[in-house]
Amino acid sequence: MMRLACGSRRLDLRAPVVMGVLNVTPDSFSDGGRFLDPALALAHARDMLAAGASILDVGGESTRPGAAIIDTAEELRRVLPVVRALVGELDAVISVDTSNPEVMAQVLDAGAHLINDVRALQRPGALEALAGSQAAVCLMHMQGEPQTMQQQPSYGQVVEEVHAFLQQRMQTCQALGIARERLCIDPGFSFGKRLEDNLALLRRLREFTDLGVPVLAGLSRKSLLGVLTGRPADQRLAGSLALACIAALNGARIIRAHDVAATVDVLRVVAAVSGEN
Repeated sequence: MMRLACGSRRLDLRAPVVMGVLNVTPDSFSDGGRFLDPALALAHARDMLAAGASILDVGGESTRPGAAIIDTAEELRRVLPVVRALVGELDAVISVDTSNPEVMAQVLDAGAHLINDVRALQRPGALEALAGSQAAVCLMHMQGEPQTMQQQPSYGQVVEEVHAFLQQRMQTCQALGIARERLCIDPGFSFGKRLEDNLALLRRLREFTDLGVPVLAGLSRKSLLGVLTGRPADQRLAGSLALACIAALNGARIIRAHDVAATVDVLRVVAAVSGEN
């Protein structure tokens, strides 16, 4: 049975689950500015949990292409009150989408169960922040930085390179005492990836399961859907659901999504067809 150890919680991943996106930012590509008020963020979190989300992923700094860097104090101002409210009220795994070691330390002290890091704990102090806790961590691959990552991404063999990077980061984590049962991985769709890179990673996503930890896929409303369908971010539900289905059938255990209820329905159907429910 595949489980993810998230502090005092154990996330059952026999069937794929949904990680609901909760951006408390003014500039995220799809829902920036909607949930800056902690009360609105908490209400949206309740709605996502009622719709079937197993994880709520709070983000205080946008990582969309070209996004501005914010300072630690501002990121904490955005996320810490929300994390405290979610941990205090809701029965869910609370994740924080951050690369900042100081933010990690404070949200873990506040009770967060998972750190979702697009930089795979590469910033100084990040590994130590996680090693000193019992929280889970999602290690993601990104070529470059959000400010420049989509300008000229380049790979020889994208699947092999991303796989090797994630394997190396897992080994580094384990060497510092972060147990394998606390790790999950994300190939980083659209983070320094061309359309052909994203499609290759999705096509061969099952190859990442040989690392022995849950695979997370974040494809909801991504720019690749804009290229494939010509639709703006707020009209990409059908494409997002198609990608969620393909990712789950190819081995993803966690699907990060904005449209929780519809994605939960998709995953229930996938689990039934796959004999996983």
